[in-house]
Parts: sequence; structure tokens; C-alpha cells
Amino acid sequence: MHETKMFSIIVVCLNAGDRLQDTLDSIWKQSYSDYEVIIKDGGSKDGSLSCVPKKDNVHLYREKDTGIYDAMNQAVRYAHGEYLLFLNTGDLFYDEQVLDRVASVIQKKKEEQSDFTGIIYGNLYHLGLESVIYASPGINDFTCYRNVPCHQTCFYHRSMFEKRGYDVKYNVRADYEHFLWCYYEKKTEFVYTETIVASYEGGGYSETKENRKRSALQHKEIVIRYMGKAKYIKYRMILLLTLAPIRSKLAENEQFSKLYNAIKTWIYKKKG
Repeated sequence: MHETKMFSIIVVCLNAGDRLQDTLDSIWKQSYSDYEVIIKDGGSKDGSLSCVPKKDNVHLYREKDTGIYDAMNQAVRYAHGEYLLFLNTGDLFYDEQVLDRVASVIQKKKEEQSDFTGIIYGNLYHLGLESVIYASPGINDFTCYRNVPCHQTCFYHRSMFEKRGYDVKYNVRADYEHFLWCYYEKKTEFVYTETIVASYEGGGYSETKENRKRSALQHKEIVIRYMGKAKYIKYRMILLLTLAPIRSKLAENEQFSKLYNAIKTWIYKKKG
């Protein structure tokens, strides 16, 4: 019988090498201790699992899967925390107080609203660009089209996965589809915290050239599914007219990313 914790930190992996050790080390350093770690391995043969310690709050499961989102769905079934965070191998907590800060936000929200079962989300540090990627402080149609927070920065109440998990047919965009489902179908409440939750190494599965094409196609299908074709066309035109492709290139460029994200942060704060 597993003891219920505040957080389940879910780590899925397959032949992760030293990256798994780095991710786990960032978890052990957390000052807040009411968490469990669910490690879901797809059948690693590189010896990387030797770094997994035998602790009461660490649970290792080895099971074949069809991909990252299937692995994440499998991991959810083993999780007993009230809030779930998916921290992929290679991703790190930004600092030692992340869980402490998020737990405080949850506690304050519960004091205001005892039945709160929403999603807490924060910001991301991009290791490759050496820049903070700030999330929008409010979620709306345009946010859902353009800038949903990364799943590494989202703490999901476990009820977000009771009826359904990630739709694995979206092999690149399942986390995006699930986020929109939470917003449009589940009518979830989202709470923004200024905390920088995770450090992201970049160059992940969804960022390969082939998967970027798949991502664009899946994004279109998902947006039309939840927002309708008219809004898809509307927001696509807005982005084209405001030179969004060029701005995206600037955001991904090491020389310009800090300035670009600083401007974006200022805009978000003005809106907030």
C-alpha cells in the first residue's frame, strides 16, 4: 500500500544514460519532502537504471510501451500523489525550493477554495538558450492556440487523468491536446505561479525536423477540434500578420532569445 503524497514526480525513460541520474539528483535536492517518484522504464539495456535508489518513496516500473505518451499514461496508473508533474529524463528542477513554493500556492488556493482541483503552472528555463521562457499569466483562446505552458511546468490535479489520459494518436502533441481538453471540456481552473519550475535541455523528441512537421499537422487538427475552424483561421492570420515565424526564430536564437523573452515577459506582466 502506497502512502498518499502531495506530489507524484513522474519520470519516463528508455536508455537514458547519465541524464536519468541528473534528473533524479535534482529531485533529491528538493527542500520539500512530501513527494513520491514514479520511474516508468520502457526496457532500458544501457545500465542507466542502476542509479535508481531503493527508497520508500521511489517506485520503479518496467513495462513495454508504444512511445512517450503511452509511457506517461502507464506511469499515471501507478501514481498516488494528489498532484502530478511529468519531469522527463534530462529535465531538472530549476532550484531546490520549487516544490516548496508550489505546495504553498496549492495550500493558499485550498484555503480560498476547499474543493480546488485545478492545474498549477509556472515558467521554464531553457538550458540551451540560457533564457527563461515565461508562461502567460492567463489562459484564453489565443493562449491555447499559441503558447500553452510546457508540461514540465504543469502540476496536474490527479482528477485531470481520472477519465482519460493522453491521446496517444497524437504522438508529438498529446500533451497539448490534453491541455486543451482540460481547458475546454473539463473546464479546469488554471493558477499561474511566477516560479521557474524546470530547466529544459532542449532538442527533445518533438523538436526533430520530421516531428516538427507532424507537430504542425497535429496542432491544426487539435485546434479545430476544440476551437473550431473559424478561430483556427483567425489566429493563424494574426500570427502571420504579426510575423510570428520570424519572432519564433528570434526566440530560438542564442543571441536574441534573452531580449525576446524579456520583451514577452514585460507584455505578459502588463496584461496581468
